[in-house]
Amino acid sequence: MKGFQTVNKLFVTSSIFFIILLFVSACSNNSSEKSNAASIEDSPISIMLPLHFPTPPSDEMQSMLEEWSGFTLDINWIPDGIYSDKMNTALTTNSLKKVTFVRNTDFLLLKNTIRSGAFWEIGPYLEDYPNLKYLNKDILKQAAVDDRIYGLYTERPSSRQGAIIRQDWLDHLELAVPGTLDELYEVLRAFTYNDPDGNGKADTIGLADRNDLIYGAFKTVSSYFGTPNNWSMEEGTFIPEFETTAYMETMNFFKKLYNEQLINRDFAVTSKEVQRNMIINGKAGVYIGSMTDIQRLYEEAKIINPDASFTLSNRIKGPNGYRVWSIPNFNGLYLFSKKAIKTEEELKHILAFFDRTMDKDIANLLKYGIEGKHYTLENGQVRLPEETTQLRIQEVNAFYMLMIADMNNPSVMEVAEKETLTALADQLSQDNENFLVIDPAAHLESKTYDERNAELSKIITDATYNYILGNVTEQDFQQETKRWRINGGNTIIKELSEAL
Repeated sequence: MKGFQTVNKLFVTSSIFFIILLFVSACSNNSSEKSNAASIEDSPISIMLPLHFPTPPSDEMQSMLEEWSGFTLDINWIPDGIYSDKMNTALTTNSLKKVTFVRNTDFLLLKNTIRSGAFWEIGPYLEDYPNLKYLNKDILKQAAVDDRIYGLYTERPSSRQGAIIRQDWLDHLELAVPGTLDELYEVLRAFTYNDPDGNGKADTIGLADRNDLIYGAFKTVSSYFGTPNNWSMEEGTFIPEFETTAYMETMNFFKKLYNEQLINRDFAVTSKEVQRNMIINGKAGVYIGSMTDIQRLYEEAKIINPDASFTLSNRIKGPNGYRVWSIPNFNGLYLFSKKAIKTEEELKHILAFFDRTMDKDIANLLKYGIEGKHYTLENGQVRLPEETTQLRIQEVNAFYMLMIADMNNPSVMEVAEKETLTALADQLSQDNENFLVIDPAAHLESKTYDERNAELSKIITDATYNYILGNVTEQDFQQETKRWRINGGNTIIKELSEAL
């Protein structure tokens, strides 16, 4: 009996000790979980963003964004002209930020990297957030990889392309806004040789362009000539745009501009910043690209020349009437690095930040700035005074890049009064919807395209520039298109045709 009591005491003592251990362990785990959660919340969300302005925005806006949202941010602003190179370097050196903005054109080149597991798949989490669960399913599908959602999209109109033109130069030379390709050429010629600024010097050119065949002038003018948007369909197969007659006509048009010195001679190596400065400083009179650039160009140009004025033309009639190329309704995605974001909990924390940006207070802060400083409210509508335009450019506009799905976000307030040129750009972007040229392969997958398009595109880009500059003949150009086909182009065409 005594031995039994001793054993019983030992059992009870052991049980109590075990329970204490469990309690201590549970407390320790709970403390650890709380510590991890606190660590995640305190850790800044690092974001890599393109900067379309000369200098980063003010700290005031970021501080307010952090205070209102409850999230700490570490934003790495990269000049737009070198953004793709910096992003690719970060990718190859495994030094991506937690969140990276990837432009639509770069996204196409990253699909295999996404497939390799470099980024988090976020689709399964979206339903857990009050705003993200209402993202447009069609746009998410456009931006999916193998039907899986990896990115939060930034929303844009189908086409904002058009010509930004010095109105005061047109007035001085008694010219009308060009409405055809022939009239566009005549304006470019007059701006080069007829002293449009009236200073008695031969110091102006017609068109300022840059080293970008897509977002520079070339692709927009090419659509005016009737070139398809990347591909055309003929008898059930895809034909690349650069094998069409219209593409050759576009190259001949630019070759003529180059030979007659109506375009900057170094356009093939000119950055966007230099291109903009040519317009701002009155060295060139036409800028072909996104029409929404007009307000900022005007504001900066009038600092140098108070008499400078600008206008827009989106309807340039070509052989097939009015046409303009379009993009999918996302112009970029936010991707989430698996290397930088270690846990599912941290990913959810970052997604919560983007969900928060769609709430009314943050969405309107990102879009318009601070009420009373950058805009005013009248009857629930936003007014953007002309006198605060420069302030918004300097302090607010860069943060627009952080807005996701803003075009269909009901929390974004309506603007009652915009700057005149901004309103005109929005109006003409909407007008472009009447004659869009759609990419027929935009929704199709080709693994060879994803793997090889960077090197294959370089063949055509180099050949296009060399033809315009007079370094190769038409036959030489056609040989390069054949080389494109042999080195993988034919396989891309086959895969796209099979994916229909």
